[in-house]
Amino acid sequence: MSELRKFSRVPSRLRCWCEGENITVYARIGNLSEGGLFLRTSTPLNEGSRALLRFGNENPIEAQARVVWARLEGQGGPPGMGLVFEGVDADRLETIRRLVQAESQHPGR
Repeated sequence: MSELRKFSRVPSRLRCWCEGENITVYARIGNLSEGGLFLRTSTPLNEGSRALLRFGNENPIEAQARVVWARLEGQGGPPGMGLVFEGVDADRLETIRRLVQAESQHPGR
């Protein structure tokens, strides 16, 4: 799958609110890029679902996203879901880029 990725991912220990399908999940971000993130959760949304994400420490980022894949416990790897950001404007994208850069310099904070 990695050869299909447009953006490099960095490990992250940030937490994220994810609202979608009449459910709200608060979970740890496994990795983050300017194009999306992997959210560790035992209750992933269905593939194709849309969600509203809120993450980041000082100035939380709010972004719309779509689930591109989901993995349950026992399916080879940590359970969770891969989400791609959608409709992100230039200012928000720059904020995400800064956060990715900060996470790459301080993994595991």
